[in-house]
Amino acid sequence: MEKILGDKIKLLRFVKKISKSSATLEEIRSENEIVECKGCGFQAPKNEWRDNLYECPECGKYKNIAARVRLKYICDEDSFREFGRWIKGYNPLDFPEYDNKLSEMEKKTDMPEAVVTGTCKIDGHKAVICVMDSRFMMASMGMAVGEKVTRAVEYATKKKLPLVIFSASGGARMQEGMLSLMQMAKTSSAAAELDDKGVPLFLMLCDPTTGGVTASFAMLGDVIAAEPHALIGFAGPRVIEGTIHQQLPDGFQRAEFQLKKGFVDCIVPRIEQKHFFAVMIDAHMNPPFGKGRK
Repeated sequence: MEKILGDKIKLLRFVKKISKSSATLEEIRSENEIVECKGCGFQAPKNEWRDNLYECPECGKYKNIAARVRLKYICDEDSFREFGRWIKGYNPLDFPEYDNKLSEMEKKTDMPEAVVTGTCKIDGHKAVICVMDSRFMMASMGMAVGEKVTRAVEYATKKKLPLVIFSASGGARMQEGMLSLMQMAKTSSAAAELDDKGVPLFLMLCDPTTGGVTASFAMLGDVIAAEPHALIGFAGPRVIEGTIHQQLPDGFQRAEFQLKKGFVDCIVPRIEQKHFFAVMIDAHMNPPFGKGRK
């Protein structure tokens, strides 16, 4: 408990340190912009949301968070090294307006695709990390996302490094048709090879984790954790209700519901995630507790 509390204090200090960098007048105004919680209507300046890791202090609901913000609070300072940034999507089927959409998303997010991959250290433990960003077309999985995730898994397999994945996706990317669906088999096959080599895979399911991502690598972890209140499933609640013509129970497909059903192993708040992954990596990579490494 003392270790967790100590990590919380260090993490909050680090987040505040990030926010104190020099800023332009426009950036300062942006920091003071009032942001409202969609769950309870609570309002606070943007900088207060950031300092609280985008968790509502009133109702506990999480706001979606950018991939690079996640990396800052999960990875040890200056330890993240990105790879695969050059991999980006294109329009293989000449889907109408898809090229424009990709360009728009890249400008909006400063990301070439919906996932960031690389190596890092988590409390001193070296790892490979993938973080999906739902701001980019709901982090839907097309060929580029599938390729980046697969390469990350293959690198972790080759180097025998634990793999941490933050999933937050609406599923397969419809603009790429069957080519998108093929990424489910591709990423799953890579994850199976990782398991065969005895290298651990840790998942953090974020809001939402649905569709083809849920039906592939997001369910293949040695430990599958979830953020509080995250929507986790294949088809969404509205689709299911429209199909079976029945009202679903309150909280259906939320992380707490899935925990009771055994669909996830645990629920981990953002403030505790770095310590959680450090403990998991240590237990799995150092015998006699886990698979170990020769």
